[in-house]
Amino acid sequence: MGAFETKEYRNLFLESGKSEKKIEDRLQEIWNTFFYGSEEERIFHPVGDDMGYLEDTGNHDARTEGMSYGMMICVQLDKKEEFDRIWKWAYTYMWQKSGWEEGYFAWSCALDGSKNAEGAAPDGEEFFAMALFFASHRWGDGEGIYCYSEHAKTILRACLHKGENGRPGQPMWNRENKQILFVPGIDFTDPSYHLPHFYELFALWADEEDRPFWKEAAEASRRYLKDACHPVTGMNAEYAEFDGSPMSRTLPWSNDRHDWFYSDAYRTVANIGLDYAWFAVDEGQADAAVRLQCFLGDKEEPYKIYELDGTCLDQDALHPVGMLATTAQGALAVIGRTQDKQALQTAWMWVERFWQEPLRKGERRYYDNCLYFFAFLALSGRYRIWG
Repeated sequence: MGAFETKEYRNLFLESGKSEKKIEDRLQEIWNTFFYGSEEERIFHPVGDDMGYLEDTGNHDARTEGMSYGMMICVQLDKKEEFDRIWKWAYTYMWQKSGWEEGYFAWSCALDGSKNAEGAAPDGEEFFAMALFFASHRWGDGEGIYCYSEHAKTILRACLHKGENGRPGQPMWNRENKQILFVPGIDFTDPSYHLPHFYELFALWADEEDRPFWKEAAEASRRYLKDACHPVTGMNAEYAEFDGSPMSRTLPWSNDRHDWFYSDAYRTVANIGLDYAWFAVDEGQADAAVRLQCFLGDKEEPYKIYELDGTCLDQDALHPVGMLATTAQGALAVIGRTQDKQALQTAWMWVERFWQEPLRKGERRYYDNCLYFFAFLALSGRYRIWG
């Protein structure tokens, strides 16, 4: 049984011999650096008396990805002031109040709040909604924008029902196969957007009429992740077709490749790990964590760019710390589930390797350190369901 039923969250750092004090001190250090460190360290920037944003330090903008991540980190650590600051900035500048994108968030804004793009990125919406539900349950609903649960429901309502009954826009989920889309209206998905552990909870807390859909979406995403992860390496593509195969079509807005194990793709194994920790449901997707950890664990320099079959392209990963952190978080789907000694030994090795890794420094620290923070919360048993 997972933590949803047992209410118990494994602390793999504690189980590996670290003291509770060391773990707590390390967590406080991560928080202080990420939110209130020097200009060369922090990601969070307060604005005025009641707002703040998280900066993508590589692109010098604020993204729904990072803003929603920041809110999730804050609610997990009971940091209501910072949560409310981030939420108010996102609602003030990113929330689309009219037009084709009404009900969604502009995925990128300049640091002064002006929109860089009108379109939405669905991973932001699902994290916003989940963080808001948790905030409602942990702190209670307030008034206006701080009526967290109502805003969570409003976000999910738009995600499923835009385009219906004359409402402008397109939904973020394919209503037939229950899969999240890379962007609204597109005909492919991003495996790292699939969060079955969130959908299980949306099935309890979203609008009643939509709850069956979210339950089916959780089941569909677990089956999808099994298909999207390579049977030998456990790797998945950044973007993928609805059958799980890599999406190699040329996009109208980019000539970049997205059919390899790179950047977005690293998050998938972390999601698999957290989903298993919370719900302990395995449709075959959990074995991807075993395969990935064992494949990369054999490499002297694992933080490279790979084809899904494991062919190394001899290019350094753009986000090596993020790659390490997410691979380590996959241990939640390995330890306690398998009896294979090699897999267990490798999983514990990744936990220790992550413990020894510091936060990333430099201009590319944003993405890596967001994934690092989540991995630390998850592996220390502090990434929890608030219901």
